[in-house]
Amino acid sequence: MNIFRHRPIGVPALALLIGVAGCSSADDSATVAVPSPDAKTAAQCRALHEVLPRTVDGRKRNDPEPRSAFTAGWGSPAIILRCGITRPPKMIDPEVARGEDPDAIGGGVNGVDWLMEKQDDGTWRFTTAERETYVQVSLPDGMSQQDDGAQVLIDLAAAVKKAIPEGIASMT
Repeated sequence: MNIFRHRPIGVPALALLIGVAGCSSADDSATVAVPSPDAKTAAQCRALHEVLPRTVDGRKRNDPEPRSAFTAGWGSPAIILRCGITRPPKMIDPEVARGEDPDAIGGGVNGVDWLMEKQDDGTWRFTTAERETYVQVSLPDGMSQQDDGAQVLIDLAAAVKKAIPEGIASMT
């Protein structure tokens, strides 16, 4: 079931969504859980790691510990990227597909589809959809509420499109 194909969301709409939701931190710690992907996914994550931008939303690269080809970070507190995660449960939630979940929405930014989830603490997490590998981006506290979330996804789109082919990720 393709819940994102016909639900594009433009950058202004994404900025409004993030602004209204009050986006903030998902991971301010110095360490990040490193995913353990299968071989095919690991290769795609390593390819992504090689093409990630040096800056995202004006923040310089600042990778979390432990260092890994499956994680990246920008700024302090850091915007955190994790590659090769397991499928988020909301990715196949029928309420999300119907637009009935107030805490999750599907949409696309610059050719990359994302599941945008509001976390229990009010922060936002974005996970790629319609790609062979799941890539997750978590935003830190202190980012401005309007354009930062959209800018993060814009800044990462080219790298994701280059390294992670369109398709369906494995079920795990």
